[in-house]
Amino acid sequence: VTALRHGMAGQPGYELMGPWADREAVHSALVEAGSKHGMKLVGGRTYSSNTIESGWIPSPLPGVYTGELLKPYRDWLTANHYEAKASVGGSYVPDSVEGYYLTPWDLGYGPFVKFDHDFIGRDALEAIAEGPHRKKVTIALDDASVSEAIYGQFGKGELRPKYMEFPSAVYSMHPFDRVEVEGKLVGLSTWVAYTANEGKMLTLAMVDEAYAEPGTEVDFIWGEPDGGTSKPTVEKHKQITIKGVVAAVPYSEIARTSYAPSWRNQPA
Repeated sequence: VTALRHGMAGQPGYELMGPWADREAVHSALVEAGSKHGMKLVGGRTYSSNTIESGWIPSPLPGVYTGELLKPYRDWLTANHYEAKASVGGSYVPDSVEGYYLTPWDLGYGPFVKFDHDFIGRDALEAIAEGPHRKKVTIALDDASVSEAIYGQFGKGELRPKYMEFPSAVYSMHPFDRVEVEGKLVGLSTWVAYTANEGKMLTLAMVDEAYAEPGTEVDFIWGEPDGGTSKPTVEKHKQITIKGVVAAVPYSEIARTSYAPSWRNQPA
């Protein structure tokens, strides 16, 4: 069995690789060893919600769909490659695919951008390095507003709100939802999920700096326009507005104060 040191939640973690035939033996050994430390089995569905607590945005759209430099790569791709099958969804619909592209600063990777060496895309990043930049934040969705989205599933005869899955409400491979203040687009949400540890529905987002202060009230637009797209995962529905409040990222106090220092806790 090979162990890869790969933390996913801001603290030490491992990915294990080996023969599938050894799965039960390895799993049982881990459960037995961890039991004395309070380790619990919580189920695979919780996997998609850990990113909400740790502050890692997992699904930026690859910026490969435009530009002459990457045309040979696009020509090489087949219909079965990830980039061909990747879906986008949500209330944010830009005029072109470039509207989905994100910068390192959007994702909180600003501290990693260094211009002391050459790399593909350096000129483009240097041109925008001075900003302004959107800032990565958590948005804590209002309990009552989320409840309205859930209660809206009952009854018939009218379009319902987009179904909100638990714990992860993501319904496309690359989710993009509008974050607004008084009808003005001020940012994008990219991942929304419920965390049992915090008892909240949260979303990771990037917002204009003027709206990034914790406590700022925003509107999260849930659902796609015009009744939804034709994706198999999207039923006909109506858009609704869910109230939210900008909060720290990582949202979890444990992640902010107890985990090993990392980029998650660094200013973007």
